[in-house]
Amino acid sequence: MSKITSLEQLRQLYDAPTERVVRKDIGHIDVHCRHFIELSPFVTLSTHNSQKQSDCSPRGGQPGFVRVVDSKMLVIPDWSGNNRLDTLTNILDINSIGLMFLIPGVDEVLRVNGTAELSTDAKYRELCMEKEKLPKLVILVRVQEAYLHCAKALMRSKLWSEEAKVDRGVLPSAGQILKDQLKSEGEAETTEAMYQRYRRELY
Repeated sequence: MSKITSLEQLRQLYDAPTERVVRKDIGHIDVHCRHFIELSPFVTLSTHNSQKQSDCSPRGGQPGFVRVVDSKMLVIPDWSGNNRLDTLTNILDINSIGLMFLIPGVDEVLRVNGTAELSTDAKYRELCMEKEKLPKLVILVRVQEAYLHCAKALMRSKLWSEEAKVDRGVLPSAGQILKDQLKSEGEAETTEAMYQRYRRELY
């Protein structure tokens, strides 16, 4: 297979996008985007740094945990994670960000692209309060692009269907996987013990 090295080569393989597809980026959060975000309990954050290293990180919470300030700004709380800070350090380096919001049971996704900054501003942290706790910081996203992405990918994957669900037991526990990958001594942490620890650290 030949390597694709130019836009001209690439375009020869695909039809031109329709006018509706080109125009669907509205560049701001309208009433429909807001409603989608308010129903979404899950978003992925895509970032990169000046060394051309990319990262995609999941964030989750109660539906609407990402707050809509206005048509041009979103606030994402940064709750307890693994403390690698990959997303946050990327934002400090290169402030571009891509978001993809999902709603369980809905095959369309909402894509939002823009710039990001990290903030400890009390008014934004308080906006994201959960269980009487405040996040250490928030990610402020300045919206440049916003559009609904078609349902084809989730339709192909049948992501929300019962028939597509995989029994967790077909994989080793995360503790066992980490033990094997890190070549650690001792017993692997059980799934139940890991989840109990996670529950204490959610907020």
